[in-house]
Amino acid sequence: MKSKFAHFNFNVLDLKKSMEFYEEALGLKEVKRVEKPDFTLVYLGDGETDFQLELTYLHDRTEKYDLGEAEFHLAFTVKDIQAAHAHHEKMGCICYENKDMGIYFIEDPDGYWLELVPLR
Repeated sequence: MKSKFAHFNFNVLDLKKSMEFYEEALGLKEVKRVEKPDFTLVYLGDGETDFQLELTYLHDRTEKYDLGEAEFHLAFTVKDIQAAHAHHEKMGCICYENKDMGIYFIEDPDGYWLELVPLR
């Protein structure tokens, strides 16, 4: 059997805030939306690959999601890691850096970690 990656899901409390964060921090844009009475799904894309990040907004959810020990993350490559770092530093969203490896992590409004890796 062969499969192909389609998307990854994050559940979010404030859809508008999350969409604004992902566009400003990573340049991701909405490529598809599904509206249902109880939830909204918004798929974000990078404009270069087929992979998408699905943001799930449950209309009646009010409490923060339990992310456990947050031992998972999505990784993004960037052509200019220094420029990306400066941008994220201004946004105030850098949550962890590993200077020896040349990588760092940013945190979205719901507490999900996103790794930034230089394009090699």
